[in-house]
Amino acid sequence: MASERLSLRDLPPVDRLLSHPEVTVLLKKFNRDYVVQQLRHLLDALRQTVRQGKNLRPTDLTAESIVAQLKGALSSHDEPRLLRVVNATGTILHTNLGRAVLADEAVEAAVRAGRHPVNLEFDLATGKRGRREENVETLMLDLTKAEAAAVVNNNAAAVLLALNTLAEGKEVIVSRGELIEIGGSFRIPDIMAKSGAILKEVGTTNRTHIEDYERAINENTALLLKVHTSNYKIVGFAAEVDLASLVALGQGHRLPVMEDLGSGALVDLSAYGLPKEPVVADQIALGADVVTFSGDKILGGPQAGLISGKKDWITRINKNPLKRAVRCGKLTLAALEATLRLYQQSVDLAERLPTLRAFTRSLAEIERMGDSILPVLHATLGEHYLLSLEDSVSQIGSGALPTEQIPTKVIAIRHAQMGAEKIAQRFRTANPPILGRVREDRFLLDLRAIFDPEDLLPHFV
Repeated sequence: MASERLSLRDLPPVDRLLSHPEVTVLLKKFNRDYVVQQLRHLLDALRQTVRQGKNLRPTDLTAESIVAQLKGALSSHDEPRLLRVVNATGTILHTNLGRAVLADEAVEAAVRAGRHPVNLEFDLATGKRGRREENVETLMLDLTKAEAAAVVNNNAAAVLLALNTLAEGKEVIVSRGELIEIGGSFRIPDIMAKSGAILKEVGTTNRTHIEDYERAINENTALLLKVHTSNYKIVGFAAEVDLASLVALGQGHRLPVMEDLGSGALVDLSAYGLPKEPVVADQIALGADVVTFSGDKILGGPQAGLISGKKDWITRINKNPLKRAVRCGKLTLAALEATLRLYQQSVDLAERLPTLRAFTRSLAEIERMGDSILPVLHATLGEHYLLSLEDSVSQIGSGALPTEQIPTKVIAIRHAQMGAEKIAQRFRTANPPILGRVREDRFLLDLRAIFDPEDLLPHFV
C-alpha cells in the first residue's frame, strides 16, 4: 500500500503538465479543454494501473513520459477516421465503401460549393429567394421526360415521403413477391408503416396476377405500388404484373401507381453490353404516376433519392412538411447536378462516369494492366509471395443486377507460411488500405474497378 500511495502521489497534477514546455506548444494547435481532457484520460489510466498492482517503472509517472503519451494520443486523434481505401473487392458499387465513385466534375462541383457561398436558394435574376432543388429538378425533367421531379437525401427517404404524401392512413396494394429487404435491414413493410400507409399484400411470393390487385381494391385504397426487385430474382414458376398492366388498372379505378426502381437507370445499360434494367424515362412513358430511384447506385452520383412523375402528385410531395426533414444539402445538390449534366451533355459517358467505366472496361484493358503491375507488386511484397494473374468475375453490387457477373482479372496472392486472411489483414494496414477478397485460401485483388496501377502497390505502415 505504501508503494501504491507513493506511486499515486508521484503523478504530476494537470496544472503542472499544462505548463510543461512541450504542452504549451501543443496548446497553440489544440483546444485547451481538449488537451486537458486527454491528460485526465492518461492520468486516470495510470492510476488504474497502479491500483491493479501492475509493475511500473519510476519513469512511467514522470511528466516527460506522460507528455510523450499525450503527444502520441493527440497525433493519432488528429487523423481523420473516414479514410480513402482501394476497392479491389470485385464489388463495384460496394455499400460499405460508399457505393459510386463520383466523376471529376461532380467532385469539383462539391468542392466549389463547400469552399464558397453559392446561390443555393437565391434567384440571381430576380434577387429574391429561389428553390434549392430547382437546377437538379430541371435536369431530371429533361432526362426522365416526367412532368415534375423532386430530390431528397436517399431513396429510402423518397419512398417514405411519397407513401406518406399519397397514402397516409390508407391502403397501399403491393405484391408479396416485392416486399423486399435491402442492406441495413431496410424493409418495404417497415418503411410503409413509418409512412402511415397501410400495407395490403396480394398474390404469393413467386406469383402475382392482375386479378389479385383488382380484388384487393376497396374504398380505402389510395395507391398501387410496384417495387423493382433489384437485389434478388425469382426464377422458375414465377409471374409478376408488369407496370403497363398496373397503370391500366389504376387508371380504371382512378388510383395512382408508384414504382420504386431502387437503383434506377437513366440510360439503357444494354447499349453498353450489360443486362437491361428499367430506364426511368421508359417507366414514366408507361404511365407511372411516381417513380423513385437512387442517385448513388447505377446512376453513379452522390447519395440521393430522386422522384419523377406526374405534376399533381409531385407537387403534393414537394409541399409535404416531411420533405424538409429529408432534403439534400448543397454539397449533394452540387455533385448531383454535375452528374446529371454529364448524362445530358456528355458524348463519352462511359469514360467520364467512373461507375459506368468500371462496368464497361474491356477484359483486354484489364489484363494489360494486370500484366504490367504483377512483377512490380511481386517485387514489392518479396520472394516468399506467390502471385498469378487469373480469370474471375466481378459484381455490380448495392442490390443492382443481382445475378449478373462481369468477367474480370484478379491478382491471386499466396504465401508459403501465411494464410489468405493474414495476407488480407496485412493489405488492410497499407496506406491507403487495400481491400480485396479471400477465395480458396488465396487473397484476390480484383482489377475491374482499379484505374491507377499505383493503387495496388502497398505502402505498409
